[in-house]
Amino acid sequence: MRFPTLIAGLMAFMATNVAATALTYKLAANEKACFYATTKNQDEKVAFYFAVQSGGSFDVDYLVEGPGGKVILQGEKERQGDFVFTAQLIGEYSFCFDNEMSTFSEKFVDFEIAVENESRTAQLPSKQGSSPEQTSVLEESIFKISGQLSTISRNQKYFRTRENRNFSTVTSTEKRIVNFSMIQIALIVCMGALQVFVVRFFFQGARKGYV
Repeated sequence: MRFPTLIAGLMAFMATNVAATALTYKLAANEKACFYATTKNQDEKVAFYFAVQSGGSFDVDYLVEGPGGKVILQGEKERQGDFVFTAQLIGEYSFCFDNEMSTFSEKFVDFEIAVENESRTAQLPSKQGSSPEQTSVLEESIFKISGQLSTISRNQKYFRTRENRNFSTVTSTEKRIVNFSMIQIALIVCMGALQVFVVRFFFQGARKGYV
C-alpha cells in the first residue's frame, strides 16, 4: 500500500470516528430552540460547545437532556460553555437554548455538538510490511493530532467570540456617542434660538419705550 493511500485511509477513519454539527443560530426574543443528537452505543463521548456572539448581555439559558428527560447539563445566563460527558444511555439527546428572559433582544449563538460514534479499537489501514505495534503507534499519533486540532479549533472559537463581543461593544459605544452628539447639537441650536429671541424681545421693548 502506498503512503498517500494510507493517509487517505487514516483521514477516512478520523472522519467516521466522530459525527459533529456546528451551527450559528439566531435566537429570537422569548424563543426556546432545541437541537438533537442520537447515540448508537453506550458510553459514547458527547462534546457540547456554545458561545453567544451578539445580543443583549451575551447570555442565554441552556439545558441538555438525555433519553427519558434526564437532565445532564443546565445553566442560566451563561455566555459560553464547553462540556464533554459520557452518554450512558442509547437514544436521543436534546440541546436547548432558552431566550425567554429577553423581551426585545435577539441573540446569535454559535454551537457545536460532536458524538463519538465508534470506539478507538477500530482497525486502521496497515501498510504492507508494518507490524501491529507500528500501527498502534500511528493510531496514538493520529488521536494526539486530532486532540491538538480540537484545541486549536476551540481557541479560534474563543477568540472569535471575544472579537464579536468587543466589536458589538464598540458599535454600541459609537451609537451612544453619535446620539449624545446629536442631543448636544440640538441643545446648542435651541439655546442659540432662545438667546436670539430674548435679545430681540428686549430691543423691541426698548424701541416701544422710546416711542
